[in-house]
Amino acid sequence: MSDIIINKIYKSFGDKKVLDDFSCVIREGRFTALMGKSGCGKTTLMNIVMGLIQPDSGTVLNVPSKISAVFQEDRLCEDFGAISNIYLVTGRNYPKDVIEKCLYDLGLEGSLYQPVNKLSGGMRRRVAIARALLSDYDLLILDEPFKELDVKTKENVMSYIKKAAAGKTAVIVTHNKDEAEFFSADIAEMG
Repeated sequence: MSDIIINKIYKSFGDKKVLDDFSCVIREGRFTALMGKSGCGKTTLMNIVMGLIQPDSGTVLNVPSKISAVFQEDRLCEDFGAISNIYLVTGRNYPKDVIEKCLYDLGLEGSLYQPVNKLSGGMRRRVAIARALLSDYDLLILDEPFKELDVKTKENVMSYIKKAAAGKTAVIVTHNKDEAEFFSADIAEMG
């Protein structure tokens, strides 16, 4: 793998121009904080990087094939428990004790088998984060991963992600400069 090169990306939806000649580099093995005001195209850019939508013009080079993501919405299977949601991306051969330890470390020890639709927003968020971290990836994308987390839980989750994704290429979409600084992230400003 090498640095991901985002070069002169343009994207419009109808008459609304979302990305206008945006370029940046996501360095291999580092955290990058994608920052900017609401509506400036951060999520759209990440969807382009993941290949979920196409840019109107411009290029994205060196994107690895194995990508894991935490989207703004949790995208969990509502009737499944936390462990079952993780098995969906890791496969049944993945060690259950590793999954349980991750969930414990994220403060979910009492909620491993409850359907996620019975969990609070912050708990659901942590299940989505655990699922992303335990998948096999070369690029981790975290789109506003700390929303719905109280201050103490957020600190714990940030520390866990920093350790779990160390040495990996990761992009954190955030409005918060303190989060970028915590991860010693390169900053890509938008808008």
